[in-house]
Amino acid sequence: MTPNILLIVSISLIIIASPFIAKSLKLPVTPVEIIFGSIFGYIGFLHEEHLFDLVAELGFLYLMFIAGTEINLKTILKTPPALMKRITFYLLLLYTFSIVLALYLELSNIFIVLLPLISVGLVASLSKEYGKTPWLTLSMTSGALGEVVSIGILTITSAALVSGIEVGLLKTLFALLMFLLFMFVVFRSMQLLFWWFPEVSTVLMPHKDNKEQDIRLSMGIFFLLVGAMLYLELELAFGAFLAGIFIPSFFEHKQELPEKLASFGFGFLIPIFFIHIGTTFDLSALMMDGLIQKAAIIAIAMVVMRVVASGVFVKDLGRVDAVLMGLSHSMPLTLLIAMATLAYQARSIDTLHYYAFILAALFQVISVMIIIKLINNYKEKKLAIIQKS
Repeated sequence: MTPNILLIVSISLIIIASPFIAKSLKLPVTPVEIIFGSIFGYIGFLHEEHLFDLVAELGFLYLMFIAGTEINLKTILKTPPALMKRITFYLLLLYTFSIVLALYLELSNIFIVLLPLISVGLVASLSKEYGKTPWLTLSMTSGALGEVVSIGILTITSAALVSGIEVGLLKTLFALLMFLLFMFVVFRSMQLLFWWFPEVSTVLMPHKDNKEQDIRLSMGIFFLLVGAMLYLELELAFGAFLAGIFIPSFFEHKQELPEKLASFGFGFLIPIFFIHIGTTFDLSALMMDGLIQKAAIIAIAMVVMRVVASGVFVKDLGRVDAVLMGLSHSMPLTLLIAMATLAYQARSIDTLHYYAFILAALFQVISVMIIIKLINNYKEKKLAIIQKS
């Protein structure tokens, strides 16, 4: 069997088997896919291949796209000012904790960027499992703003690491600001267009659609914005995320569309991305002196930061749901690994800390998803007891 055939067969088997194994172990599917990717990569069944890397990158972008479809821009713009202030304070707390930790532990400045990262990619997978609960709805709203900040910082930091704090960074900042201004104009223009001519939305995405126009248009928006980011040399994930926001914001009559798009992604592209993430971690690195300890410290620090900061939402959600919301932001897997990789390539962190961040990201996904499940089960049992009495 040739290496490429072995690669295809291994990926196929992992995709097929992961849901069954996750169910038997009572674990979420995502960490199972990552663990299998790491094991299969270590024993040589999975190897570096351009097409594998390309599809995995597409899976990451599609995950960000799906995360965007969970956010209705009109709903966010209608967020009460008091709640928006609490969200802003929550984000400021995360960056404050990060600065304090980095200074106290005498860590590299890159840690200030890495520790508070927020990604709603896995929050989208949580909403698939737990539904539209109040804590997940607020998690998506606050997480969306946090992710925009994170991706903006990721884009700027990426330019600084690659080009240095010189003309390259200023050029990237200018391109990002111009792109955001352009997107604001596009959003406002579409908002006015659909307000004056509401029938336009049903023409673009008809109710009775036997040509799959809704999927075609969604994919067109996705690739157009990713292409724009590629042309501007900005973070591609940002374009994918914004593309996803278009769907629920302007095509509210197609309520089933985000589910259709998510079904395709979680059934095909996204698992390949998580399997690929697993292959980036070399299991032999577990023997490195101090690796597990550093990974555990990073993971615990990132989780505690978010849980403590989520205390600002106790009045909105209650203590238990506020903790669940903080935990839901404690899995910035995609952005954390992407940023750690950039920092490692730019020699801002050494090999030990690079592997520590990857291992910490895996620790977070596995432990946090299990903790969320346990807390949610406890909450449901308690609610059932109250209802019976």
